[in-house]
Amino acid sequence: MKITSTNIAKPRTIIWNGKKEITGIYKTPTTESIFLGKDTVKNDEVSDRKYHGGEFKACYLFSEDHYLHYKILYPNLDWNWGMFGENLTVSGLNEKHIFIGDIYKIGSAIIQITEPREPCYKLGLRFETQNILKQFINHGFSGSYARVLQTGYVKMGDQMERIEQAKNSISIWHFFKMFYSKEKNKDHIKLIVDNDALPKHKRDKLRLFLK
Repeated sequence: MKITSTNIAKPRTIIWNGKKEITGIYKTPTTESIFLGKDTVKNDEVSDRKYHGGEFKACYLFSEDHYLHYKILYPNLDWNWGMFGENLTVSGLNEKHIFIGDIYKIGSAIIQITEPREPCYKLGLRFETQNILKQFINHGFSGSYARVLQTGYVKMGDQMERIEQAKNSISIWHFFKMFYSKEKNKDHIKLIVDNDALPKHKRDKLRLFLK
């Protein structure tokens, strides 16, 4: 896997349900290295700290390979890397092959895969329609959030190399599918429920399905 683009956002004011909000969804490519910090990417706008940023969502990765699917759906958008709000656009990233808890080296940083991205209305604002949310969920390839184990710089062209494979885990793709399924796969839950790469509140909710 290889870094196609590094993306950050400046704060932008939007109107949602008649109220002004600040968002960092409008990310654009940068020609410089970006610094992956412990709870956010340096100089990147993270407005809603309840749902973005923090230990388990310090950085968001999305695959270059999925762009074509959406370009066909939305040919009239002004396309560029960062359209999905990702900090790192990655060539060759396949959510079926990356597992919660996997550890990767990118540039001088070391990250750990934590959880899929759950789309919200701000993605709809970026795509100029809330229809994108259902399409995103149905497509099944969510990208992945990451925890930063070792802070460092990442630039376009850097390789993303797995240095440790998670044990007792499931793929980001399987977790994303399970999250939005009415019928939960209990075998998958048993594999992931003690994996501390997944936030505790999510593991606690999953345990309820085992009772």
